[in-house]
Amino acid sequence: MTFDSDKRKLLSLLCHGATFINYTGVSVGIPIAILLVSDDPVVKENARESLNFHFNMWIYLLIGGVLTVILVGFVVLGFVAIASIVFPILAILSVLNDENKTYRYPFIFHFL
Repeated sequence: MTFDSDKRKLLSLLCHGATFINYTGVSVGIPIAILLVSDDPVVKENARESLNFHFNMWIYLLIGGVLTVILVGFVVLGFVAIASIVFPILAILSVLNDENKTYRYPFIFHFL
């Protein structure tokens, strides 16, 4: 079965770019909707990876928030803030370079 490369690229970009909308249900809702609607295996894998990234960022934010009591959390929150900007940009650039490849975020746990 062949898949439209432009559609694959657009849907994968939407999954990874949803991070920039905000950290509410909308940013997670887009990859979930794409995961449920698309039948393209590469798009589905990019959607899963995007969701895993969201869940990991939420966990790291929670850990950083708790650790602010001993001041280490501010460093953790700084790294999370940088990662939440840099890694989605790298994912978008990776998808633009090769839409047939799934981007794998570094330093995250895979729940899905």
